[in-house]
Amino acid sequence: MARYQVKIVNSSRFSGSKQQCSGSEKKPIEIYMFIDPLCPECWALEPILKKLQIEYGRYFSIKHILSGRLADLNLSKKKNFENIAQVWEKTASRSGMSCDGSLWLENPVDSPYTVSIALKAAELQGRRAGLRFLRRIQEGLFLEKRNISNLEVLKDCARSLGLDVEEFMVDIHSDSAAKAFQCDLKITSEMDVQEIPTLVFFNENVEDEGIKITGSYPYEIYVQILEEMLSEKPVLTPPPPLETFMRFFKFVASKEIAVVYNMSISQIEREMKKLLLKQVVEQIPAKYGTFWRYIEE
Repeated sequence: MARYQVKIVNSSRFSGSKQQCSGSEKKPIEIYMFIDPLCPECWALEPILKKLQIEYGRYFSIKHILSGRLADLNLSKKKNFENIAQVWEKTASRSGMSCDGSLWLENPVDSPYTVSIALKAAELQGRRAGLRFLRRIQEGLFLEKRNISNLEVLKDCARSLGLDVEEFMVDIHSDSAAKAFQCDLKITSEMDVQEIPTLVFFNENVEDEGIKITGSYPYEIYVQILEEMLSEKPVLTPPPPLETFMRFFKFVASKEIAVVYNMSISQIEREMKKLLLKQVVEQIPAKYGTFWRYIEE
């Protein structure tokens, strides 16, 4: 099996920040995932994360940390927009997770900082609300070419998820959201995260070192790290029936389903067409590949 580029992280150094920023969920492994909502590589990792959570989710919790990497970009230069567009197109064609680079030429995101603060505002309504909001703004950005730093777009995303929109808009301008983002930036700095995505795995013992892995790797590598960090061999949970999967996730790419179920895109599209005929899902074409939306009863 291929090895991964790894750095050992002394977790006791970060215990203050970890306690300050971590959730209450207690599982043997805690994964810090350093992301930026505008990062196509983070979006491309979604299929692997879904598979990992379905098969081994009982062993770990994920804490998303906003790295602020893209907030530092000089986004005002047209040349820079063209470069970002090219990166998006290459990432989409390589990963199968569609992201339309023409956004940067037609409707560019002008305030990455606002996006990060909005995500922290959504998290103030609960961890699950934060995760759903992250996914929703990624869909708006990569698939719908929306400027997700626009307050009306952010408000619309919050409303579509059933968040308390009034509270959300107040929180965007609050000290609480700003402090939460600063907390994330502090952890990013302390753990010397230079690239995104980066995942840092910690076990329950504060004295034990963490494992930091930067970039994207094959699924087996993440399983290998879990096995190395657990004191027992993890037991794999098989994926649920496809219809149950769709009911839970609501809106997914063929690529995500294919990775979770170890099937080819063509096999998945055949299976999804059966659900389409039963009017369980609707098909949403994208620039690269296909997405499917669960039809609520």
